[in-house]
Amino acid sequence: MVERLSCRVVEDYMRDAWTHNSPDMRPLRKTLRNEATPAERELWNVLRQSNLGGYKFRRQHSVGRYILDFYCSLERLAIELDGDSHLTDEAIEYDCERTAFLNCLNIRVLRFLNTDVHENLDAVSERILEELQATTPGPS
Repeated sequence: MVERLSCRVVEDYMRDAWTHNSPDMRPLRKTLRNEATPAERELWNVLRQSNLGGYKFRRQHSVGRYILDFYCSLERLAIELDGDSHLTDEAIEYDCERTAFLNCLNIRVLRFLNTDVHENLDAVSERILEELQATTPGPS
């Protein structure tokens, strides 16, 4: 019931707002792209130009009031990289609210720690590809 209620609130909000890539958020998206963390740059090298299984990803893609690190629109999959700042109670609560919002829009969210990307990029890439292939055999 709570999830259904929160999804109804999300649906009402989205009726009056840009769902994807609001023009108002363009400057912030651009800044985030230009100031990407080392982990974001490392993973982007794997995801860019449909390098991972032929799936197209966007980086710093906004949905509602949130900006996703990476987003595959074909599979409605968001990839989020978390540094130490995401480990506080407040940040964990924010991330949970954000994930619930995205889930209400049928967007799945995968989260990885920055250290996972730095220490085991192959495993991160494999996990992303598994999630992408869990719903369809591959992009057309």
